[in-house]
Amino acid sequence: MQTTTAENILNVTLLEPRQKHPTIFVRFDELNEGESLTIHNDHDPKPLYYQLLGERGNIFIWEYQEQGPEWWIVNITKRITGENEETMGEIATKDLRKAQVFKKYGLDFCCGGKKTVKEACAEKGLDVTKVEQELQAADKMLASRPIPYSDWNLDFLADYIVNTHHSYVSKTLPDLLTYAEKVKNVHGNQHPELLRINQLVKEVNAELTTHMVKEEKVLFPYIKALVAAQTSAQPLEATHFGTVQNPINMMEMEHEMVGKAMEEIRELTQNYLLPADGCASYSLLYKMLDEFEDDLHLHIHLENNILFPKALEMEKQIEK
Repeated sequence: MQTTTAENILNVTLLEPRQKHPTIFVRFDELNEGESLTIHNDHDPKPLYYQLLGERGNIFIWEYQEQGPEWWIVNITKRITGENEETMGEIATKDLRKAQVFKKYGLDFCCGGKKTVKEACAEKGLDVTKVEQELQAADKMLASRPIPYSDWNLDFLADYIVNTHHSYVSKTLPDLLTYAEKVKNVHGNQHPELLRINQLVKEVNAELTTHMVKEEKVLFPYIKALVAAQTSAQPLEATHFGTVQNPINMMEMEHEMVGKAMEEIRELTQNYLLPADGCASYSLLYKMLDEFEDDLHLHIHLENNILFPKALEMEKQIEK
């Protein structure tokens, strides 16, 4: 007989200290997939989370129901086999509001979108329970209806990326180059990090300028041809690059290079913290860089996590 969540409650405070974790492990091991154990404790049982993760692996979902000051109540659910944990890219695709949580903690959901939250937090030494809790809280936030990027036809999404994000990049990069050079020349002696920032802005400009041309002239037209072939049930014409996986691999690698450059700029600027002697141009440069990175995250997310995977799947269906 299955045990319901309501019945499967363990008050840990009633156990001897040396029996607490062993008892919880026994109760967890007895769970069937999809079933839950709710523990009540008088302090945050976070050490249990890491012990459970270390000894049993990523086979559970951890949800705080209450967090002090008197009681900490946690619901621990055993995952169903085959129900893989979502990657950050998949989470952001389903609900872009959660991307704000990733951004807050410096977690890359676009270039690094193939990692799980646990993997990304482990790499950065972040408290994964806190990040996961904020992601759960985002589900309850009232917000305007998110733009349904994932529901759009691929040809429409490709045009949207060009008209919105490529257009923004083309318009903004010349100003970024100008101000990065200007601020370096005026303040570089007092703030030597500006020399590296200026160099990184030049690298981002060179990379994205050629990158967008390749997308607009080669990859996106092929994706549109995929849509047309699927719609008309006509065969695809052969291409010089073979499968769409090849240009996608190149685009993702270039995304990674640009993403790392912007991450280094954020670190050098201490999250765009203006120094005391920063002038108006200095302030404008940091504001533009912050906005540029924000747009870039969404730009790359739409490609890496939505457009590219769907194009790969569509090509496979057409070739069957």
